[in-house]
Amino acid sequence: MPESAPELDVPACVAQVLSGDQEAAVALMHHLNPLVLKLVRAHLPRRSAEEDLVQTVFLKIFSRLGQFSGNVPLEHWVSRVAVNTCLNELDKQRVRPELRWADLSEDEEEVIKNLAHSEENLDSSQNVAARELVEKMLTQLSPEDRLVITQLHLEGRSVDELQQITGWSRTLVKVRAFRARQKMKKHLQSLLKETRP
Repeated sequence: MPESAPELDVPACVAQVLSGDQEAAVALMHHLNPLVLKLVRAHLPRRSAEEDLVQTVFLKIFSRLGQFSGNVPLEHWVSRVAVNTCLNELDKQRVRPELRWADLSEDEEEVIKNLAHSEENLDSSQNVAARELVEKMLTQLSPEDRLVITQLHLEGRSVDELQQITGWSRTLVKVRAFRARQKMKKHLQSLLKETRP
């Protein structure tokens, strides 16, 4: 049976990296890679290569490692750097034309029509189209609003977890979530109006 790798002493490793130890930098990168990869995949902007964004995050981590105070776990600080890097990339790509009826697939149109004309839940055969519709509606939101909705409602994170990831206050997380839900509701209502004669 292979031996498991010893647990990394993160504070000591950070100190070694700051003193120029390349082996410590490689060890730290291997330790942080699963976290960074998970965050990049969760917030990957369209038209962005996952590997390129992971590299950008690590460049920022290592170039700013001297700014890490040690007051919070390194993983929290790294999460903030990774999420902010993704948000900055999303801002660069921000082109959010208004979602129109013509942008929808036939299945998505059917979901909207059912929502407009029925009080009943969607048929299970429409779940994929409903998910695709939600994805399109998310593209109408700012990167910050999209982050809040994705993390809280699609990935099931708590307000406290989102606060740790973003560095926002609890109040700001709750306000952003409320406003983002209102914006999505408004987009849905405008699509529903297009279905009515």
